Amino acid sequence: MSQVGVIMGSDSDLKVMEDAMKILRQFDLDYEVKISSAHRALERTVDWVKEFEAQGGKIIIAAAGLAAHLPGVVAGATILPVIGVPMRSGALEGVDALYSIVQMPPGIPVATVGIGAARNAALLAVQILATEDQVLSIQVKNYRAQMLNDLEAKDEALQARVREGK
Repeated sequence: MSQVGVIMGSDSDLKVMEDAMKILRQFDLDYEVKISSAHRALERTVDWVKEFEAQGGKIIIAAAGLAAHLPGVVAGATILPVIGVPMRSGALEGVDALYSIVQMPPGIPVATVGIGAARNAALLAVQILATEDQVLSIQVKNYRAQMLNDLEAKDEALQARVREGK
């Protein structure tokens, strides 16, 4: 059973969404990936959402560009948390997608990350799941501790370069 569903409107979104899948694999989370469309395949999309929920899925990450209706359609078809990833595309470079996802009508929320921020979407999904999973919670804390260690190592290297006058 997959806990996280990852859905995108086009295979052109895959390169960005691979960042999300990499994080989900890093935390050993089962996930399901789907390409579908809020416009070109509405019934197919809603059927997938309902099946994912019925099979015990917990969270859906939905990526979309331009009008970005996919996350909202997904959220309207389920009570599962939906995390929207606006994709950089079109003349507005993803700002239109960001506004479309973040400006949902009252009662149908979609958590929204930055343009192209699939990694953060996956980390948010992991953190939500970690609220009910002690092992996952420890993994998230260790991930954060490693980020701090990496930052401190980079600062230490910078300080050494400064001392050497480089």
